[in-house]
Amino acid sequence: MKIAVIGASGGIGAALMAELISCDWVSEVHGTYYSATEAPANSVNPADHDTSNKLRVVWSKLDVTNEPATAQWFAELGAVDWIVNCVGVLHSQEHQPEKSIRQFNPDWFIQSMQVNCMPTLLLAKYSHAALKGSKQALFATVSARVGSIEDNRLGGWHSYRASKAALNMSLKCLAIEWQRTLPSARVLSLHPGTTDTPLSKPFQAKVPEKKLFSSQKTARYLLQHCRNAHEHESGRFIAWDGSPIPW
Repeated sequence: MKIAVIGASGGIGAALMAELISCDWVSEVHGTYYSATEAPANSVNPADHDTSNKLRVVWSKLDVTNEPATAQWFAELGAVDWIVNCVGVLHSQEHQPEKSIRQFNPDWFIQSMQVNCMPTLLLAKYSHAALKGSKQALFATVSARVGSIEDNRLGGWHSYRASKAALNMSLKCLAIEWQRTLPSARVLSLHPGTTDTPLSKPFQAKVPEKKLFSSQKTARYLLQHCRNAHEHESGRFIAWDGSPIPW
């Protein structure tokens, strides 16, 4: 299988790349990173894994919010079986999730939408042709339980919640459309659980020890759900343990 991981230099993305490189059923894996400072170098080194299956690993710099760059990347990628998007943002040096609407910042809201939702739409726009020839076609994006409207009990985190809810709606719409135009494909929204990465670092203090997963453990859960995707209908929003999450 030929698989592409978008945002493969981040915590979950890099762990997923490492898992895929170790799989004997993967023949080619492509990983993208955002900037030169995020270039993976030796973070996922095929030499550290069993590559007796002659695995091909390709790294590409890609700003997935840039449409011409995304279109060009797909033109060079060619046919593929899986697209897995791990790109996301929760906070920055200047902004933290809002505890109150009084902290709402329009620029941060737009940036959250631009990073958490728009890339999936661009990837979907240009991946249709790339996935069309695969009998195991999969389009998956790492989302978050806090993007569920029905499951929201605490409020707050306005920009992040809204961007993840928008992401989930985009994936649901895509699943419905592709049932007609790409029936062999499965579309998934994946909640990874709280993972020990820089994204969750400021919010880990109140997380029970058994509920804070290593990136490797999260990657194994996600990979399992991706492999089982064709056992279910397209357009599912599922948690790390396989349980369904209400939209």
